[in-house]
Amino acid sequence: MSWDEIHILITRAQTGDREAFGELVQRFHPAVFAVALARLRDTNEATELAQEVFIHAMTKLAQLRDPHCFVGWLRQITVRMAINRVTRKAPVHGVEPEVLQNAPDAEADPLDEMIKGEDRSEVWQGLDRLKPIDRDTLVAFYIKGRSLKQMSHEFETPVGTIKRRLHVARNRLKNALENSRTHRSSHREAVCA
Repeated sequence: MSWDEIHILITRAQTGDREAFGELVQRFHPAVFAVALARLRDTNEATELAQEVFIHAMTKLAQLRDPHCFVGWLRQITVRMAINRVTRKAPVHGVEPEVLQNAPDAEADPLDEMIKGEDRSEVWQGLDRLKPIDRDTLVAFYIKGRSLKQMSHEFETPVGTIKRRLHVARNRLKNALENSRTHRSSHREAVCA
């Protein structure tokens, strides 16, 4: 479809020709969906938004002064409506770990609780064996739920450094936990022998 044909469709749609508008929807739906998906990063949300964009465009099309600006106008509507959709969503609030630990499990049996308790205890013991900077970094990110940006501000360190610290600290914790398990199993073997 040439731009001259699209220009004719736009002009017809502005006068109320629904068939012409339907052809415009078919022609530009993939582009609107792509912009919506890039902004929302969710296929279902982008599909809904694309529908809303075309409904809005249909009601406002008569206000478009220059049909040559249709593509940019449609894109701007999509971007604005995507921003509105994102900002209208309720913000996600973090919860202190104690609240989550006290939340009832759907089907927790005593054995599961005992294993979780041992795992939790083992992780905290592993954290205690780390250097303070490694422990503080892991606790801030995984236990307190701080974002990289918040940690950067809190530690007065660039985000890139925080990422590196997290990577290094995770590896050190993994090694500490593996060493602890190896030590316990060799101790059990010695006691049982």
